[in-house]
Amino acid sequence: MKKLSLLFAVTVLALTTLACGFTFPRTSMQDSQSSNAPTPVLIPTAVNLPPAFQGDVTDMGNNLVDLYQRASPGVVSIQVLTQPGSGLGSGFVYDKEGHIVTNYHVVEGATDLEVDFPTGFKVRGTVLATDLDSDLAVIKVDAPADQLVPLPLGDSDQLQVGQPVVAIGNPFGLSGTMTLGIISAKGRTLDSMRTSGEGAFFSAGDIIQTDASINPGNSGGPLLNLRGEVIGLNRAIRTTGMTTDGEPVNSGIGFAISSNIMRRVLPVLIVEKKYDYPYLGISAMPELSLIAQEALGLKYSTGAYIVEVVPGGPADKAGLRGGTTATNMAGLSKGGDLIIAVDGRPVRVFGDLLSYLMTSKSPGETITLTIVRDNKEQEVKITLDKRS
Repeated sequence: MKKLSLLFAVTVLALTTLACGFTFPRTSMQDSQSSNAPTPVLIPTAVNLPPAFQGDVTDMGNNLVDLYQRASPGVVSIQVLTQPGSGLGSGFVYDKEGHIVTNYHVVEGATDLEVDFPTGFKVRGTVLATDLDSDLAVIKVDAPADQLVPLPLGDSDQLQVGQPVVAIGNPFGLSGTMTLGIISAKGRTLDSMRTSGEGAFFSAGDIIQTDASINPGNSGGPLLNLRGEVIGLNRAIRTTGMTTDGEPVNSGIGFAISSNIMRRVLPVLIVEKKYDYPYLGISAMPELSLIAQEALGLKYSTGAYIVEVVPGGPADKAGLRGGTTATNMAGLSKGGDLIIAVDGRPVRVFGDLLSYLMTSKSPGETITLTIVRDNKEQEVKITLDKRS
């Protein structure tokens, strides 16, 4: 979202900004990747679908034209008024009842908002519900049935790195813009937009990385597979520079909220106006490097190393440990547990654990973690709480 003053933060010679033009400085998080390692800093009604694209490259152009013609009627532009000024974003039609899905940061602080449809129809909208943990929002509009073209949610778990995807949205106010790219990675993590009672930021997981061009104004627009299914909601970009107007420059690294997060959250959000995410109560390294492995004295080269356990949280109650003894790496302490599996599923990096919890588990449910303590494997059962 484009605001009158643009905040930005720089990390490891790069910055990640919300794709509507915001960016928010972030600190360490709970159920998060630890600040001791480099971390990114932030930006259904079914329809008839053709088979997934199977043709050669020469046929792809026609397929993309068809995809745009079918999907673009369900993509809207969003104009927002706030106390500091105005902003732009995107969204997509979720159902025939007039629910529009976008990012929370697109509508944050809105005093008035307008939803513009591709036909030229314009209507004011009301923010029905928001989810700061995954940066989701639902807008309710009163629109004629012929204006509401719902886009179906696909299964983001089936995505493969290298798979073609397209983004449709409102970059720089250029409504109806489609860009083409591929899935660059799965299971990334970003900062949540919500803090815990202690002031630390939670993490958002199961994030899709894409090189489809995403720019300010794309926030809240859909990322689609070639079947026309929404497999992500564009949220942020990572960039190394800005335009002369202070806008972040796309560098081929964009991030989207997965459709399976939306599939789980949106129905609850519409009815109950909130969604409770499972809470473990740890801060962990995003990835275990060889240097860190050697400093920690670990025989294992993968897993989520627990840097800190939140006192009184589920992990603490189950006896999990964070690092306590200094190493030769500044800010890194050894003695913490290494999580290598959850419910029998391998945990290669912290994002694997977080994606599983966010897409498959709820507060009150029990999980089994396989951990390594003193270079010996053991299992620990933990009853999840909810984020608060």
